[in-house]
Amino acid sequence: MKYVSTRGQAPILTFEEAMLTGLARDGGLYVPETIPVMPKAEIAALAGLPYEEVAFRVMRPFIGDTFTDSEFQDIIARAYAGFAHPARAPLVQIAPNQFVLELFHGPTLAFKDFAMQLIGQLFEEALKRRGDRVTIVGATSGDTGAAAIEAFKGLDAVDVFILYPHGRVSEVQRRQMTTPPDSNVHAIALDGDFDDCQARLKDMFNDFDFRDRVKLAGVNSINWARVLAQVVYYFTAATTLGAPDRKVSFTVPTGNFGDIFAGYVAKRMGLPIERLVIATNQNDILHRTFQTGAYSKAGVTPSISPSMDIQVSSNFERILFDVYDRDGAAVAQQMDALSATGSFTISQGAFDRLRELFDSGRASEDDTLATIAQVFAATGEVLCPHSAVGVKVAAEHADPAVPMITLATAHPAKFPDAVADATGLRPPLPIQMADLYERSERVEEAANDLSALQALIERKIAT
Repeated sequence: MKYVSTRGQAPILTFEEAMLTGLARDGGLYVPETIPVMPKAEIAALAGLPYEEVAFRVMRPFIGDTFTDSEFQDIIARAYAGFAHPARAPLVQIAPNQFVLELFHGPTLAFKDFAMQLIGQLFEEALKRRGDRVTIVGATSGDTGAAAIEAFKGLDAVDVFILYPHGRVSEVQRRQMTTPPDSNVHAIALDGDFDDCQARLKDMFNDFDFRDRVKLAGVNSINWARVLAQVVYYFTAATTLGAPDRKVSFTVPTGNFGDIFAGYVAKRMGLPIERLVIATNQNDILHRTFQTGAYSKAGVTPSISPSMDIQVSSNFERILFDVYDRDGAAVAQQMDALSATGSFTISQGAFDRLRELFDSGRASEDDTLATIAQVFAATGEVLCPHSAVGVKVAAEHADPAVPMITLATAHPAKFPDAVADATGLRPPLPIQMADLYERSERVEEAANDLSALQALIERKIAT
């Protein structure tokens, strides 16, 4: 299995090389040359298997000869050993043919743990074999940073720096990033929004001297391994409900397009997904794009679902690559226009293909709170604001003949103020995090300035 850049001008890499490289040197994102298709019988055989076994069977074709079967099985076992639920990603029914997939039973209570815990083990194994050391820099709107720090803290071969928008994440999200005492992990509160964090991250990758000097690697959803790990739970959920003999649909609350792109990959692999529905909050650039064909930034308004407060959806480039028939030059042209003007227009042919693949919807702040209250009153299930955005949009796209699964992306205790506003109850943190508010914080505040950030990172590496 080989990997190519969405902009067509970077070297073709192996899985290991693409994983450790992150962003391609032409500014694009790595994707597989081909998507392997699982025969119907192999999909059917996944039903009822442990999550780890499904993960091995679904991901194995993508990793080539990077790891042996036994090495990869051991990596997967270590990655998910710390999850609190034996099913790892349990399904809960909330209405007739309406389900939520609970993806918040990992160590940082968010769906990002499924990918980040795996990436931590993949990096450790690969770097140990190479005798190498890397510097990981990531940008987060809340959950990715905590998951990355949890996955990489204490590892000898990695320094981790996470940029988050100062004052724009929940207190739980912030403390998960700032309280680990391990000397190899660093939280940086950037003066700006998430798009600023993501832009500075890409600037670092595009500064090749700096990139090579610190051996820069990325674990944001720009990293293909992140997307690959998320493909797995689409298979476990769908086969639980009768796939491949029964079609299912998924609604995904998303800002950066990575989680729903994983669903698209699962569909390409042969999983019978009827519809993939994009759910956005008031920062609804993806919904607007799927209504008009114009991708146009409109500024970020802080919300009660902050992990979706995004206007530059990095993984959207991956789906553009496919709907433009893998024409890297066309994708590069669109990304250049976005950088220069803040917008681009999708060609009619590519837009028609996107509309065939995805539906979309949005939820206001009032919609989100009302959905949390409604679901809690009807079922006792407590949703975080992001998951509530998904459930609200899912109800609008429900087909009585096809089960709809909404991805519940974070534990409600990560957003206690919003949940309390909706239900009158303040969800407690799980016991392993009960003392989070008492732990000491360690954080660097930084201006939205590339040179200053690079100097900060090099200074911390040297100490």
